[in-house]
Amino acid sequence: MSIMTEMRDMALGLADRFAIPKVAGVVFPPFFSGGQPKDCEFMAIALEGGAGGISYVLIPDSCAAEYRELMPEAFVGCPAERYVEAFGGSDPVRNMLGLAAINAICQQVMRLTGNAPGSATDSLGLMQIGAGDRVGMVGFFPPLLKYFRESGAELVIVEKNPQLIERYPTLSVTLDVKALNGCNKVLCTGTTVQNNTLEEVLSHCSAAEHISVLGPTAGYFPDPLFDRGVHVLGGRLVNDGLLLLELIAQRKPWGTATRKLCFEAGHYDGCPGAS
Repeated sequence: MSIMTEMRDMALGLADRFAIPKVAGVVFPPFFSGGQPKDCEFMAIALEGGAGGISYVLIPDSCAAEYRELMPEAFVGCPAERYVEAFGGSDPVRNMLGLAAINAICQQVMRLTGNAPGSATDSLGLMQIGAGDRVGMVGFFPPLLKYFRESGAELVIVEKNPQLIERYPTLSVTLDVKALNGCNKVLCTGTTVQNNTLEEVLSHCSAAEHISVLGPTAGYFPDPLFDRGVHVLGGRLVNDGLLLLELIAQRKPWGTATRKLCFEAGHYDGCPGAS
């Protein structure tokens, strides 16, 4: 069973076991052909009561019309699990909606059970980096480059965007995920869940002593990832869903609407209510 399928089943199982409020609102930033600008990269779903879920606007130009036809008012009052059911298929719009709904359901359960973890994660997912380490960075995290230069570690960046190879000629950037085979530590963007590439990434991480998956869209229970050897899942917990929608719509920082969330495999007891 794939990670996406397990996440779908996990969220639907939680919706069966716990009271999940209806959708209170949703926000979709404008679509930009050729890629989203930084302040329009994320959409979100808010539930009645304040929980919410964030997803990446990972939509190809070929699906622009479908994305632009989404009407926020049509989501209000609907069950969040409705959007989870199609998660894991080939439709990027449905996968975007599904991930936001999965995050919202999981975060509602965190509220109900008091199972929301602390915010102990850092920019490196609690990974101690030093000279002698060979670190694989899956997805480009430009703010971390200074840290890596000062650490003395060797950095290998695995990306899907070939333009980055030309843009950063002094960095070790590759499109070949096999480059992770020689890395003892791996820092991976949470977008790999949504674009269904995380399993391939993890298949090349057998030599890694530490794997962190990070990003704003990683707001779900980590069981499917921890079962496959991930050590840390760091994301965002939504404190105020409706405020988050307003801030995304206004292209403003998320501020008090969210806080960091950090699951550590060594201190995790499993998804609430799981048999």
